[in-house]
Amino acid sequence: MVGRNTTGAHYGLKDWLVQRVTAVVMAAYIIIFAAVYFVTFPQDYFSWSYTFQSQWMRIATLLFFLSLFWHAWVGVRDIYMDYIKPTGLRLGLQVVTILVLIVYAMWMIQILWSV
Repeated sequence: MVGRNTTGAHYGLKDWLVQRVTAVVMAAYIIIFAAVYFVTFPQDYFSWSYTFQSQWMRIATLLFFLSLFWHAWVGVRDIYMDYIKPTGLRLGLQVVTILVLIVYAMWMIQILWSV
């Protein structure tokens, strides 16, 4: 009987679905952002600031970045699980990656709501 490896990758439908859904959210945002850009054509800081003063644009940007961070987490986590065999090292890198993504998310929220 083969023992189950509890530290291995958690491949499955959930991870596959997260990657696809977050990719669709990011693609939709890019299309929306391109349309807004080509309609408003911001040239300076004040134009960009005005673009992001609307609540819907802030929320759309927030959803984009949260999708980006979640998409990145699933991808990086799978790379760690596939290529880094020592469990302690892999866990340490995963914790550092999670902390960095959380800091980036908080920084992004601060930037969006300070404009």
